Amino acid sequence: MNDLTSHQQIMEPLTSFANNQPNVPLSIPTFVPPTLRDSERYHVFLSYSSTDYQWTHSVIPQLESCGLRICYNERDFLPGRTVLDNMSECIQESQKVLLVLSSEFVRSRWCLLEANMSLFRDCLERKPVVPVLLESGVSVPLHLCHLTYLEAKDPDFMYKLLKVLCTPNQQLRGSAVVPYQPPSIYNGKALQPLIAANDEGLFKWDCGVFSDMEVPDQLRLIIKDQETYKKALRIINSVAKEKVWLRSLWLRVLVYITAIIVIVVLMSAGLKAMLNVAFFYCERFCAINYFSWIFVAFFSAPLGLLVQICLWKKDDEKYIVRELQKALGQANVVLFEEKVLMGCRSNSKIYLVYVSLDGCKREFTKTFSEQTSADDMFHRALLFFSPGYACCLAKRHFPFPYPSSPGHLQGGVCFCQYVCQQLQDEKWT
Repeated sequence: MNDLTSHQQIMEPLTSFANNQPNVPLSIPTFVPPTLRDSERYHVFLSYSSTDYQWTHSVIPQLESCGLRICYNERDFLPGRTVLDNMSECIQESQKVLLVLSSEFVRSRWCLLEANMSLFRDCLERKPVVPVLLESGVSVPLHLCHLTYLEAKDPDFMYKLLKVLCTPNQQLRGSAVVPYQPPSIYNGKALQPLIAANDEGLFKWDCGVFSDMEVPDQLRLIIKDQETYKKALRIINSVAKEKVWLRSLWLRVLVYITAIIVIVVLMSAGLKAMLNVAFFYCERFCAINYFSWIFVAFFSAPLGLLVQICLWKKDDEKYIVRELQKALGQANVVLFEEKVLMGCRSNSKIYLVYVSLDGCKREFTKTFSEQTSADDMFHRALLFFSPGYACCLAKRHFPFPYPSSPGHLQGGVCFCQYVCQQLQDEKWT
């Protein structure tokens, strides 16, 4: 039995409760907590963000009233020990792990679990993990995206939660969390996007700068060589240093005003010279006619310059995104062997996806007879198409119907299928 099938069966009771159970009065406790073994002190270790304190502490009394022993940090962590040491020990002493998923939890709390995953991975592999989605729109962490989760807004939420927490682990048939290794579970999944460090106050014609000082926690288990990630970020940040000119708004305004003054001065001098010539060689009505045309030109030039400035600014916005996409293509050439691709649709946000291109690369090798030619074509495909492909995977939307033939990405469009479609649309530029 493969890993995916095994872990889908793990949460069958939870899936059944989420889909098939009728509404049950929550005021009548009908569940008996599992028996604690010698090494167990708690039924559930509860992990949540401090910003979700109010909701979590409204649920804890309901769980404890049914006889469940709950472990959480404010009450059960030992003073003087690190948070990671406390978390590791509490997970080991608990039957199950309950994660309250919110945007703040994913941003702050989950990184503690993930950063120290190697320390207590063994105990996580043997304990069911029950994710509770506290709010809609939360980007579920990579290592949890294959699990069935409960929604806090479900009217039968408490019944379903108690049902799974009071089900003995052996009836859940093993673990609900798996190590990072099996790619079939995570392949094609979106990660947390990168937001520019200078996102606040960033002009649309400017380019975001992304921190390369430290690898994000979500990538530490994925990218083996952290220097690879930093090299990719340096390529991306080169856009802000080399491709963006006249970045400050005050400098742009100064240049615009200077240009208008120069044009007005030159046109004034030209106007004076042309009037002198007109009065010298022509009759008065001819001079008036010449003066009318010059007058119109004199005032239309600054107006035309202002229109050009507006078009220039609009083109700058598109230009920056195009340059950033080119840099992301170069970064993906570095990152693809780490099974990570990047893409963007704005100047301040980079989408990240975990995807293996091994099968697609082999397809390029089969298609092109010479190895050097195959490598070159695959390299070019990464440069031109990988940013757009990463965006489509992250958004779960492709601008064309899904191919009828299966590709190298189970349940989705693989990279070589995406490239073929783009080539058919003549987008190799």
